[in-house]
Amino acid sequence: MSLKNKMFNFYCRHRPSKSHMAIATAFIPSAGYFGLASLLALVYYTDWKAIAGYIPLYNTKFPKPEGKDAK
Repeated sequence: MSLKNKMFNFYCRHRPSKSHMAIATAFIPSAGYFGLASLLALVYYTDWKAIAGYIPLYNTKFPKPEGKDAK
């Protein structure tokens, strides 16, 4: 039996029901918000200047160069 047939048989035996699909669909916004919050926490704690420079009010932490060398 090939790997393709094994995976197909596994999928056919364990197909999610409509209630499972509804629960998973309802969870998608929460998972997105959690992912965004964890990404912002990562940027905040690692002080990633390339990304943190675009966050309003937080970007004042990084001084902007002034004078002839400013580009």
